[in-house]
Amino acid sequence: MKQKLTLLFLLSFVCKGLFAQVPQGIPYQSIIRDGYGNVVANQTVKLRFSIRDSITSGTVVYQETFQTNTSSLGLTNVNIGIGTAVVGTFSGINWGVNSKFIQVEMDPTGGTNYTDMGTTQMMSVPYALFCANGTPGPQGPAGVNGTNGVSVTNSSIVNDSLYITLSNGQILNTGYVKGAPGPQGPMGTGSFTHYIGEVFGGGVVFHLWKNVQGVEHGLIVDKTDLSAFQDWSNVHPYVVGTSAQSRWDGLSNSNAIVGQSGHTNSAAALCLNSTSSGQSDWYLPSIDELTLLWNNQFNVNKSLSSIGGATRLVMNYYWSSTEDANSSSWYFNFIDGGANFYNKYNQLYVRAVRAF
Repeated sequence: MKQKLTLLFLLSFVCKGLFAQVPQGIPYQSIIRDGYGNVVANQTVKLRFSIRDSITSGTVVYQETFQTNTSSLGLTNVNIGIGTAVVGTFSGINWGVNSKFIQVEMDPTGGTNYTDMGTTQMMSVPYALFCANGTPGPQGPAGVNGTNGVSVTNSSIVNDSLYITLSNGQILNTGYVKGAPGPQGPMGTGSFTHYIGEVFGGGVVFHLWKNVQGVEHGLIVDKTDLSAFQDWSNVHPYVVGTSAQSRWDGLSNSNAIVGQSGHTNSAAALCLNSTSSGQSDWYLPSIDELTLLWNNQFNVNKSLSSIGGATRLVMNYYWSSTEDANSSSWYFNFIDGGANFYNKYNQLYVRAVRAF
């Protein structure tokens, strides 16, 4: 029956000091299972370890064997390096030259009929062994003169001067530590000139962003609704197409709607033809733009309430310029924040937006 050996962990040492006394061994723990995945419990097994140089089939620089017993859980514990040596010596391995690979073989009956369990690169070199066998480095430079036991016990800054107190009670004034203020740095990419809720550009700012060049852009909502009873388009049963189905580009959608054959009136046309507050680039917002407006409606409505003649966003349905793939279009519900689609002949609220 084919046997299996499950490796739990293989530990390498950490270098504690160049000349520290280092145990010549690497802890190795494994669980031995049979071909059906069952553990081989309370049984004498034979293990053979080979350290190979450079590649998996490289020269065996060290080999040893162990005869050990599994626990009731099939667990074995050995220390590679203190077994019965067959080839070379563990202390003679030059860990600092070439990669090292470890080959594990096993005879579950405790004999010498070994089964090769595989060869694995030792990704972490036993550095303590490498350090212990290394050549001492050159002596470092001499340290600075000591202070005869005097040390710093406290420090403080008074009137821009740094004072330090020594353990002998002496107080030293090191001089001024505060330099003249440097020039103001450039504006960071996260800062904006405008803000959400700002009355600007004929309406109220409800979204801001910067492009890859760091140029600031934003979206502005109009101060009043253009209609409370407007159908999406008079061309009810026909689909405009992908040119009017963008979730984010309301201006392109609006132009596609009014360019449809047979078009005479629509929510998009109301917006494109508007010159509210002296602006002529209004359009019907896309569904994503209406979502952004909903998310910032507290700031927007607060600002609209302070503008004479302006009206707040109402708790009702607003048309978006985003057409559904079928002969319907998306609207945004300002009652509960949901989005859905409706037949184009339904009459809903319309509020224009513009971009800068």
